[in-house]
Amino acid sequence: MTVRPIRPDDVPAVVGLVRELAEYEKALDEVRLTEDQLTAHLFGDSPALFGHVAEVGGEVVGMALWFLNFSTWRGTHGIYLEDLYVSPAHRGTGLGKELLRTLAALCVERGYSRLEWSVLDWNTPSIEFYEAAGAVPMDEWTVFRLTDDALPRFAASRSPR
Repeated sequence: MTVRPIRPDDVPAVVGLVRELAEYEKALDEVRLTEDQLTAHLFGDSPALFGHVAEVGGEVVGMALWFLNFSTWRGTHGIYLEDLYVSPAHRGTGLGKELLRTLAALCVERGYSRLEWSVLDWNTPSIEFYEAAGAVPMDEWTVFRLTDDALPRFAASRSPR
C-alpha cells in the first residue's frame, strides 16, 4: 500500500471515489465535479486544491482532497480536509489512517497549526475513527453555507447607505 501526492493520471479514479463518497453520504445527485474541473483545480497555473491518494497494487482505492485555511488566532495556515475516502473493500487496512497521518505530518513539517474537517453527525464509524486519532469535535460551532440560488441572491443584495 502506498500513500502519495495525486498525479494527473489519478484524476478519473479520484472523481470516481468522490462519487462513491457522495453515494455513501446519500447525496450523489449533488455531485457536479468533472475530470476537467478537478484537473484544472489541482494542476492549473495557481492550484488552490491539493490531494493525496492511497494505492494498492497500482489501483487508487482512497483519496484525501484538501486546501489551505488560515487561523487568525494562531497566525498560521492549516489544512482543511474536504474529502477523505477509502473504498469499502479496503477499509480497516490502515489506508484512511495513513492518509490522515500524511496530512498531519504535512502540517507539522510546514508549521501549520491545524488539520480540520467536517463529518456528518450520523457517520458513527468515521466519528469513532477520528476520535481514535485524537481529534476532538467542535460541538460549539455550526457550519453555515451559501450555495445554489441563495449565493447569487445574497451577492446581489445591497444594504441601504
